[in-house]
Amino acid sequence: MRQSISMYILAFLAVCISTISIGQNLETTIKIQAMEMARALLTKDVVKLAQYFPPKLVEQAGGVDKMMMARDTMNKYMKQFGAEIKKVTIGNPGKIITYKNTMQATLPQTTELKFMASTIIAETTLIAISEDKGVHWYFVDTSIYRSEKIKSLLPNISPDLVIPPMKQPKIIPDEQ
Repeated sequence: MRQSISMYILAFLAVCISTISIGQNLETTIKIQAMEMARALLTKDVVKLAQYFPPKLVEQAGGVDKMMMARDTMNKYMKQFGAEIKKVTIGNPGKIITYKNTMQATLPQTTELKFMASTIIAETTLIAISEDKGVHWYFVDTSIYRSEKIKSLLPNISPDLVIPPMKQPKIIPDEQ
């Protein structure tokens, strides 16, 4: 009797430990891939960046070629106005939800942008989406795609996914 109780306890602990490690693994994968996406943004690598956008959004943007043309136009205007993305910081993912065979979570992103004689700090939320059980993650910035638009473009977004309200950017004037 005592031996069977010990076996049940060991089996229960093994299940708990494997569940925790799988959860941590997924969270780590989300964060690593989000950081790779941020690196592509900083280096203006549109081809790499497009790999982290849901294919439907890439298609809606006109494909990678059109995204590259938009990047070139944006780079021209950013240079003209002295704007530059200086830093992108990715936070830790929230709870991972599975809905309609799609894994999803939110994670915070902080972007530091140099613009004229100021630094702008924007805190936004990304939605991480995986359609292959967490192997590859796509990301959608909720400051670009508002929740109504996200739900029309990506109908498999869970109604239980909590997207925090957008924060006002902080503008910090440079010291003269």
